[in-house]
Amino acid sequence: MRVQVQAQAPAAGGWPLVKRIGAWLFFAAVLALVVRQARTIDWNEVLDALRAIPRPALLAAAVLAACSHLLYSTFDLLGRRMTGHRLGTRIVMRVTFISYAFNLNLGALVGGVAFRYRLYSRLGLDSLTITRVLGFSMLTNWLGYLVLAGTVFCFFPMVLPPDWKMDGQGLRILGALLLAGGAAYLSLCAIARQHTWRLRGHELDTPSLRMALLQLAMSMLNWSLIGGMIWLLLQRQIPYHEVLAVALVAAVAGVITHVPGGLGVLEAVFLALLGHRAPQGTLLGALLAYRAIYYLLPLILAALTYVATELRARQLRRRLPNASS
Repeated sequence: MRVQVQAQAPAAGGWPLVKRIGAWLFFAAVLALVVRQARTIDWNEVLDALRAIPRPALLAAAVLAACSHLLYSTFDLLGRRMTGHRLGTRIVMRVTFISYAFNLNLGALVGGVAFRYRLYSRLGLDSLTITRVLGFSMLTNWLGYLVLAGTVFCFFPMVLPPDWKMDGQGLRILGALLLAGGAAYLSLCAIARQHTWRLRGHELDTPSLRMALLQLAMSMLNWSLIGGMIWLLLQRQIPYHEVLAVALVAAVAGVITHVPGGLGVLEAVFLALLGHRAPQGTLLGALLAYRAIYYLLPLILAALTYVATELRARQLRRRLPNASS
């Protein structure tokens, strides 16, 4: 997807302020939930639960983590197809892996955005091409989220805590809205003739329906792998679709609060939504193992790969100083 921004006057009204206040209120609510939960946790029980996770479950979770990171590393290849730049497959996947690992641990601005711009510019891509690649990867990620979350909420709603006022019907409505958003994007790709749209000073390029379906399949599989990891680390004590649903809710909560890595947010959401289904120690033990396997180990590997990629970029720029698309 290409996004071209044209100069325009700042939007009038107080809507940006309302959104900012809403985000801070949400952050405050999550922070209060984290503090309240932390005071009631028996950390010895958490450590015991962590040690009790069978090695086969840890190994299986590590395999799913590797598959997820490998799959996400191919997202920017779709952006390469859309933009037509000529960087090699291994180089693109390396940049995407590094960005994703730092994104998980340090937040989207540092990982997903800053590292991509740094590495791709060192490899010879111009800012517009980098923006298009980044935008298309983000679109791929959240398209799969919309459809998968919509499907789970609409057709396999989780069992909410007894003291919650919201019931399964509310989740089904939310799921239907998410599915409608995904369907709208696919319909747009299907009916578009020139695949170029202009909206409020922005120029948007949509892919073909075939490319959009590939985006959808890759992203849905990636989110499913993430849910599968936590499900295995919980030793399958809770149905997979419920674990997946909570993981999807936690992902959005982390984005809204802007907490790097969703630290504390992920745990608070799982405790709030599944605390009536499993002991706190079991939930937190599984989530600590998940963070170690999916966040920290890839971060170490990404840091080492980043150094190697910087050196590789320097060599490539010497040989192809004008390489760009």
